[in-house]
Amino acid sequence: MLYYAKGSKTENITKEEMEGALEQTFRALGPKKKVLVIPPDITRLHSRAGEITHFAWRYYGNRLTDILPALGTHVPLTESEIELMFGTTPKSLFRVHNWRKDLTTLGRVPAEYVAQVSEGRVEYDWPAQVNTLLVKGGFDLILSPGQVVPHEVIGMANFNKNVFVGTGGQEGINKSHFLGAVYGMERIMGRKRTPVRDVLNYASKNFAKDLPILYVLTVLGRHADGKLALRGLFIGDDEECYERAADLSAEVNITMLEEPLQKVIVYLDPGEYRSTWLGNKSIYRTRMALADHGELIVLAPGLREFGEDKTIDGLIRKYGYRGTPYTLTQVEKNKDLKENLSAAAHLIHGSSEGRFSITYCPGRLSKEEIEGVGFQYRPLEEVLKKYNPNQLREGWNELPSGERVYFVSNPAVGLWAYRKTFEAGTRTGV
Repeated sequence: MLYYAKGSKTENITKEEMEGALEQTFRALGPKKKVLVIPPDITRLHSRAGEITHFAWRYYGNRLTDILPALGTHVPLTESEIELMFGTTPKSLFRVHNWRKDLTTLGRVPAEYVAQVSEGRVEYDWPAQVNTLLVKGGFDLILSPGQVVPHEVIGMANFNKNVFVGTGGQEGINKSHFLGAVYGMERIMGRKRTPVRDVLNYASKNFAKDLPILYVLTVLGRHADGKLALRGLFIGDDEECYERAADLSAEVNITMLEEPLQKVIVYLDPGEYRSTWLGNKSIYRTRMALADHGELIVLAPGLREFGEDKTIDGLIRKYGYRGTPYTLTQVEKNKDLKENLSAAAHLIHGSSEGRFSITYCPGRLSKEEIEGVGFQYRPLEEVLKKYNPNQLREGWNELPSGERVYFVSNPAVGLWAYRKTFEAGTRTGV
């Protein structure tokens, strides 16, 4: 059922409107005795999920007993991050999801179905895993707020991804990420229906009907001055809620370009991006826009590691971002990578497949570390003198030197694509 739906490319939903829609929905649901919220983590700071969670706490009071950030493979939030994202919501309510433990498997999507939707690229079954708290916590409402935005693994982020991946387990996360990678990122990003989404929808329909999940989905866009605006708000418990949000996100968050980009500068806010596991959004979200033999320069002052998980960090350092054929060969030959398919998927996603160059300018990783995983390196301070993110405007910039560059201030908020590449769903940038 769809309880609330509002949105357009020009909409600017105020905080008061958002809270009014939430209150209207909560009243329509009737009294609740025990409420769980599963918001995204700090990597989705701008999603408005923090404000939604805070309002739910104010509305339900002590009936809201637990907040379980949908970490997936990410590290737990610090106290300062909780304050930044969730305001004065009590820290005592927050729980930590461990993707290697505390899991319940609701069922398994048959291998035949996974093979069918993947066009034969994989032939394994898929476990619908969630944090045990969702199943055994005795909740009569599970609130899942988050932002719908183009995503490299599933096409459009959120909806049941927040449940099955955000609170999911090692096997489910590994297999879903690998499915998306081998199917082809260019065939997935920005699409409403993908093989990964089909698998998660199968799990929702067949294994999760007894979980009282309510989705609160936001769509964010930018004003002309670069500030974010809430363009859409969709509240419901079924696929219509997601599909309405995904349709709007496709309008709002995909920048279609009529020519491929020769040089792209991406800035990674140090408060959000500490690892290439997250920072490679700079690659994922621009690779369909970059021309063959183009150049991507990533300004990453907060970069200090490759993977937020120690095991994955080690695998990235060992194998590097060297393209699909190399990575698939290593998966076949090496047990450590075969047992961590989400890392293998990430290595595929983070490669240019040899089409364009990727230069990282990190704050806290060395030249040897950056080049060791297959990227090019340039000193951050040197590059900042030429490409100052405080002086660049979103999109095209004509520099005093006459150089023309394209600037992206936060790759997490959208997808940039050369129209012909997007429509073809290929890796060709020209």
